[in-house]
Amino acid sequence: MADLSLQEMLRMLPPALQSEVRDFVAFLLEHRVRKQNSPMKFRWEGALKDLRGQYTSVQLQHQVAELRGGYHEGSA
Repeated sequence: MADLSLQEMLRMLPPALQSEVRDFVAFLLEHRVRKQNSPMKFRWEGALKDLRGQYTSVQLQHQVAELRGGYHEGSA
């Protein structure tokens, strides 16, 4: 089966399953296009207002980098 093309495998399926495959491929394409073309949303904007007096933006950036494992003190 691995040496068959996608089209050949699709032709081997009964019509009902071909329809399911078509729907799934359409879903994947729609999801990918929507994800690539959607404008950035700032739903999180203002979520850290209560921390404004405690941390600078640079301190928060360093904290995020540490949580991601990409920042070590003294490296820049």
